[in-house]
Amino acid sequence: MQDRSLSRRTVLASATVAAASAVGVVGVAATPAAARQRDRHLKKIISRMSVEAKIGQLFVPYFYGASATSPSQFDQERNLRELGVRTVAELIAKYHVGGVIYFFGWTNNIRDPRQIADLTNGVQRASMSLPVPVPSLISIDQEHGVNVRIGSGATQLPGAMALGAGRSLSDARTAGRISGTELAALGIHQNFAPVADVNVNPANPIINVRSFGADAREVGRMVAAQVTGYQQAGVVACAKHFPGHGDTAQDSHTGLPVITHTREEWDRIDAPPFKAAIAAGVDSIMTAHLQVPALDPSNEPATLSPAILQGVLRGELGFDGVIVTDALNMAGVRTKYGDDRVPVLALKAGADQLLFPPDIDVAYNGVLTAVRSGEITEDRLDESVLRILRVKDKAGLFDGSPYVSPKEVDRVVGARAHQRAAARIADRTTTLLVNSNGALPLRRGQRKLLVVGASPAFPTDDTRTSVPELAKAFGELGYHTTHLATGRAPDAAKIDEAVAAARGRDAVVVTTDNVGPTSTQRTLVSRLLATGVPVVHLAVRNPYDIAHLGDVPASLVSYCWTEVELRAAARVITGRVDPRGRLPVPVQRADDPTRVLFRSGHGLSYDD
Repeated sequence: MQDRSLSRRTVLASATVAAASAVGVVGVAATPAAARQRDRHLKKIISRMSVEAKIGQLFVPYFYGASATSPSQFDQERNLRELGVRTVAELIAKYHVGGVIYFFGWTNNIRDPRQIADLTNGVQRASMSLPVPVPSLISIDQEHGVNVRIGSGATQLPGAMALGAGRSLSDARTAGRISGTELAALGIHQNFAPVADVNVNPANPIINVRSFGADAREVGRMVAAQVTGYQQAGVVACAKHFPGHGDTAQDSHTGLPVITHTREEWDRIDAPPFKAAIAAGVDSIMTAHLQVPALDPSNEPATLSPAILQGVLRGELGFDGVIVTDALNMAGVRTKYGDDRVPVLALKAGADQLLFPPDIDVAYNGVLTAVRSGEITEDRLDESVLRILRVKDKAGLFDGSPYVSPKEVDRVVGARAHQRAAARIADRTTTLLVNSNGALPLRRGQRKLLVVGASPAFPTDDTRTSVPELAKAFGELGYHTTHLATGRAPDAAKIDEAVAAARGRDAVVVTTDNVGPTSTQRTLVSRLLATGVPVVHLAVRNPYDIAHLGDVPASLVSYCWTEVELRAAARVITGRVDPRGRLPVPVQRADDPTRVLFRSGHGLSYDD
């Protein structure tokens, strides 16, 4: 069995190299001899590094500010308070960090594509000014769907579960390639995507629609396609969260979840997508902060478990790429050990990149102390640094200049061809669950619409929310729309206002977001149904909402509320596009979770 798996990996790796060569990806070693030659070059770089510089290469910290050298005074003060330096350039100079991660919003790293390019060039100038110049591997969480970091100016694409509903490997690969092409133009060469978790728990608070679905084989196929797309674009893909975060009802940001799968269940449910990612040549895999007793009876978090990282991931699955920890500021990995010991134990377990330490000075000096004491050998450091330099090399960071061109940013990021492709992909993901008596598409006379309901903010722009944006999408299609955002927990007054607003409308489109058994969104929908005005329900996140809503005449799922999904939903509701999405997860009945309301694969079209 193991020999067949290795053979499969070899075949797919060869295919990946061929495909990468065809699209001009730099840094891909075409032969074992070429790979050995590149390793010799990289080892020479490592040989010139001090121990301190090698340790720095392992860390991927956050920082505040939109500029590498001149962030706002407010951001400088935050950097000084939390990182001990004023700018990211100073952070790189002090700790020789091998990479940084960009975030939207709270770190103020991201405003628009031109600014991101300037920031990237500043980061690279700081890295190339080190005693041993090594370009930074700049990272981001640009999963799309509900988890987006770059919004304005960049192409927005359907997220994982929407792509899972589309069931198209070509669309998944294209989405990865478009996203990767735009990230590479911005100088961001590591994307912490795709999510390889199999969402078999509808109550999962952290994965949910970030997963491609509940079928391990289908998730694996989609993960492999996205890995190929990203890496064809010259971006380091990262399958996450190993050994699988899909069956938990606890968020590892706030606690330490336990996965109770048996070893047989893990092999059948959790492992296949990671095996598929490895077969597709994935460059990095991210760990999960959770316990899996079937894989490690000691109950160490997977991030700190030699049994899981070395025994299973490296030993059994044969992965020799970069192992990235999930963020080290999360509660799931800090429950047993101090912040100085967590990075040391992660390295001893087999990790290479140490992501987002809560205190870079404590973490860095913790590793330095472990190396000086002999707890971690310099040879062990060299192993991880070599893996990190390999992916930097594969991303083309050692070939020519690591800097990006503003003209290339303008040409590539948010290109019209990308936007059109994203819209076509989204059209194939919207899923029609219920269509009683041909309620959809809207009839020719149904021109006056009310759009009402939950209105979550766009992931990267809290001034834009889904209800007005959906109303705008209908308006652009020629409909006369009014809208009313009632929120996730509408009170009686807001529900009464919605009912009053429905009078005189030809149809009401009501959006829901994360409906539960006690949610007042249920009351809103039932009161709207009682008006006699035709009601169309759109779940703008979870496909599970419908189980709590009773007999709605028409119900759809968009899997997210970003513009690309909302516009596609409007096109489907109005009949411009035939619904083609199919549920990638089963939906259980609310009154009896042992019974299935809609099976995985369910999805109606207007021909049904």
